Amino acid sequence: MSQSIEHPAAGAGVVPLPLAYTEESAAALVARWPELALDGVFAYSDEYAMLLMRALQDAGVAVPERTAVVGADDLLLGRLLRPRLSTVRIDLLQGGELAELVDGAVNGTAVETITRPLLDSRVVRRESS
Repeated sequence: MSQSIEHPAAGAGVVPLPLAYTEESAAALVARWPELALDGVFAYSDEYAMLLMRALQDAGVAVPERTAVVGADDLLLGRLLRPRLSTVRIDLLQGGELAELVDGAVNGTAVETITRPLLDSRVVRRESS
């Protein structure tokens, strides 16, 4: 397992946990849950979060009462689960805007200023956290 990262000022730590995208891997990770004693999990994506959340529920670990689960991508499916999946929504520039920036950079032509960030994100809190 990777080394944990402690954040004393926040009163929290981060423990990277390997998880293959299989039900068996999720079940094996959840079998270690009592020794891990984690309050919450931020998964690589909504798919991994949903996989882990199902394994936690199958093992009787209450989400979010015992362990909060948060994914990333804000997939529609995450809104259909019970509990609904909290997530990090990532907004990128639309294809046309990004293409104009790249074209301007390559061709040295003026590009109208884009006033919003190329990448913007926000937490969407739902029932799983």
